[in-house]
Amino acid sequence: MLEDDHGREVSQVRVSLTDRCNFDCVYCHNEGLGDTRGPMEAQDHEMETDDVVAFLEVAREFDVEAVKFTGGEPMLRGDLEEIIRRTPDAMEVSMTTNGTFLPGRAPDLVDAGLDRVNVSQDAIDQEAFAEITKSGAYEQVIEGVEAALDAGLDPVKLNMVVFEPTAGYVPEMVDHVAENDGLRLQLIEYMPELVGRPEWAIDIQRVHDWLAEQADRIEVREMHDRKRYWVSADDGSGEGMVEIVDPVENTDFCDNCHRVRVTHDGKLKGCLNRTDDLRSMGEMTKAEIRETFRETVANRVPYYGEYMVQNDDGEWVVNEEYIERGPVEEPLAADDD
Repeated sequence: MLEDDHGREVSQVRVSLTDRCNFDCVYCHNEGLGDTRGPMEAQDHEMETDDVVAFLEVAREFDVEAVKFTGGEPMLRGDLEEIIRRTPDAMEVSMTTNGTFLPGRAPDLVDAGLDRVNVSQDAIDQEAFAEITKSGAYEQVIEGVEAALDAGLDPVKLNMVVFEPTAGYVPEMVDHVAENDGLRLQLIEYMPELVGRPEWAIDIQRVHDWLAEQADRIEVREMHDRKRYWVSADDGSGEGMVEIVDPVENTDFCDNCHRVRVTHDGKLKGCLNRTDDLRSMGEMTKAEIRETFRETVANRVPYYGEYMVQNDDGEWVVNEEYIERGPVEEPLAADDD
């Protein structure tokens, strides 16, 4: 397993299969690339099926243990089942989706080898959901969650971005997962540095504090030192698990990042927050993929604490010493691919 200079092994990859999406969520940052969405038809710049599989095979050579397929909306790819089926057997396969295409396809995805699924659901209220996603597909999302559960993809993790338009719905969502066996909730801190609209950001610590008051028990995950809050439903019918992803200005989060990302057009990306570290994998030969993967890992640094540092006023600023150092180039290993 490759390790960067900060001792962080790369054990996971996130692969964006497309920048197309049938939603227009107001908080979307498209894996840190910004709003790059194009027409809904398949685009020539998207990686071909064989390209995605070649990358995954190389990643597995470096002992990468898990892949998460993202987008855009990954289920707009008609070859998704084939990609999953051809993913190396030793890799756990998960996917983040808006859920609208899960009805009818969930069983085939499970048969192909999908292990887990995250479904984006930012509100229980249908009108609020439509305002946030610019979509009238609320019922399809609910049906998609049910289809995933019926196909055996439990627990289904619901993703909810927490910012001013959604913060008021957090208690309802927590109660929703507590009342519905098989659901879990992942609250994701809004990232104004990627989206803009800083006025939408809220103090995520308030959510932590509220959950701590509600929780029957609290666990701590090794990954990112992340807390899990177990909360009972208001009617006593069950207990739900809630965790918070809070990367903003969080050095612990960055210190424990073990992911490398792949853009829909075949570039490796070492950090969600950065767009200045993109590295093309060229014609996607395995030799090129290996070289680019090594270089990407070699140049990974914690975003908060290395790429961004705090000045004397406590403000986060770009670390000029890091910029002046420049990228590390890893030699291309000899092979015949």
